[in-house]
Amino acid sequence: MSRGYKIVRLDFVIDEIGEEETRQYLSDFESPLNKDVEAFLQYKAIEFSKQGIAKTHLVIASYQNKDRIAGYFALSGNKVFVVKAKSKAITAKMKSRISRFGQYDANLKQYYISAPLIGQLGKNYRYPTLITGNELLGIACKIIQSIQLDIGGKFAYLECEPVPKLREFYGCNGFIEFGERELDGDERGFQHQTLVQMLKYLG
Repeated sequence: MSRGYKIVRLDFVIDEIGEEETRQYLSDFESPLNKDVEAFLQYKAIEFSKQGIAKTHLVIASYQNKDRIAGYFALSGNKVFVVKAKSKAITAKMKSRISRFGQYDANLKQYYISAPLIGQLGKNYRYPTLITGNELLGIACKIIQSIQLDIGGKFAYLECEPVPKLREFYGCNGFIEFGERELDGDERGFQHQTLVQMLKYLG
């Protein structure tokens, strides 16, 4: 991996040093601009990993001769999402790709697509120079590509709050907005009532 990053699954860290020491290790992560990202890693990631809901990957880099968490991302198993056939957000080229990998419902005029979900993504602002957001997202997409060599598929999927900076960040990294969904009843902690749906073709 470029710049000496190590990608370690949280499960392996727990097996190696135990759950309590893992929690202490994760407490070194800070994200003052997005407390939800920080709270997930410190309070939810271990349980989600144990239950198989989402698998967290830590991106490790050396800082003052010690391994530090530069950032992390959490991946969930294939999620099925809907893309309207007449969506103006999708180019003709993307529609062609979707038609090859999605299941089309002629009555509803929409495609059903299955792809891994990037559920969480965050860099550690305690050591802000260790990795960029672009590098972190790129690593997450490469992991998905590797997984899809075995299970098939060509898309990555994510949802983000309708915040201009987030939309711009993902858009600059090749993700396309295609829809928006309302929050489910059990979803908490968001400032908005909807999430923007985005996908990327991993060619």
